[in-house]
Amino acid sequence: MTRTLLPILALSVTASAAFADGDHAVHQDGAVLSQPDEAVVASFDILAAHAHRAANQVTFQMTTNGVAGADTPEPVGALGDAPVHSYVWPTSLDPAAVGFEGETGILALAATSHPDFDDTPLVDENQDGDPANDGLIWHSHWVVLTPTENCGPGALAVRDIAEGETPKMPATWPGLPIFLDSPGFTPLFDGPEIKLTVGFSSDVELAGATYDGVTAALRVNANIHAPLLCVTDVFDIASGDLSLPGVLQ
Repeated sequence: MTRTLLPILALSVTASAAFADGDHAVHQDGAVLSQPDEAVVASFDILAAHAHRAANQVTFQMTTNGVAGADTPEPVGALGDAPVHSYVWPTSLDPAAVGFEGETGILALAATSHPDFDDTPLVDENQDGDPANDGLIWHSHWVVLTPTENCGPGALAVRDIAEGETPKMPATWPGLPIFLDSPGFTPLFDGPEIKLTVGFSSDVELAGATYDGVTAALRVNANIHAPLLCVTDVFDIASGDLSLPGVLQ
């Protein structure tokens, strides 16, 4: 079963840590808890989304109802229409916190797999000497998400960079015409768990930032751009309503 990513505006809401809604709740440590759903593929069925801060480092974590990372997309053999699977932590942080142009959308951390292309030119994930053939291996991105009608009513996309536009990008931006960073943080998988530890500049205020957990599929536009990368299916949402109820302590 898949769900359209609605309501989109709920992603920008800072929710109370006391949030609770039937099958969804927020634990006292700030984690977002969710009941299992047999209609969702187990490796993408979220049981909990966590984020834990130590000074200027944050470990984002997701607990699934199966083996996290076990299911990857089937390749189509081309960049156009290429599928992407992802574990995503949308946040309330401004995109400027990691080097993007500020106030440009929803900053989200993602772990992705996409066998048809490689968007981490600085990292050789499979250590074979070729940094351009690793797209299938789960890897990390910061992305900025925005509502994009060209992806469908109420759908999200990774924000495009229009021709002639020169917004601020992180130093590890891979050069694609979208708000996507390839910082090289390695996702760690352990049975049902996936973890990503990321670092922030010491001047970024992290305490009190909110987050959620989402598992989703994206697809590259057949025309490659305008928009380039749309969210097509949502497998599961930790909070159930994208209200970002998790809170960094």
